[in-house]
Amino acid sequence: MASSDSTPSATISAPLSLKKENITQAGSKIAELNESRAELLSRIQGLKQDLQNWRSKLDTQVKVYRDELTDLKKTLNVEVEQLRTEFQELRSTLHQQHEDVTASLRNLGDVSKGVKDAEEAKFEGKDEEVQTPPPMKENGKEVEN
Repeated sequence: MASSDSTPSATISAPLSLKKENITQAGSKIAELNESRAELLSRIQGLKQDLQNWRSKLDTQVKVYRDELTDLKKTLNVEVEQLRTEFQELRSTLHQQHEDVTASLRNLGDVSKGVKDAEEAKFEGKDEEVQTPPPMKENGKEVEN
């Protein structure tokens, strides 16, 4: 019987040693997983911090760009208004010059017409003289035609 007692204790001790090995392996796996988890949490915290810094910098840049755009818009509006004023003044000046030129041309036309009429009158008078030949003279006496 002594041999039968040793056999069951050997079979019982074998599973205990397997259980101890499994527990040891599981313990080391758990320790590795805990380490890995701690690393991942640390990396996640670093990424969160980086994201927060990135957002902060981005918000600052957006604010700077908005301020610059606002200033540019104001400057552009002022320049556009100045151009409008200058164009209006130019339009008025051109309109006035156009009226002056038109009036000058009318006056020139009136003067030209007067000169032309006078020249035509001269030519008409010359035409009449040319049509009427001067009296002919023979021996110092006028002869009628």
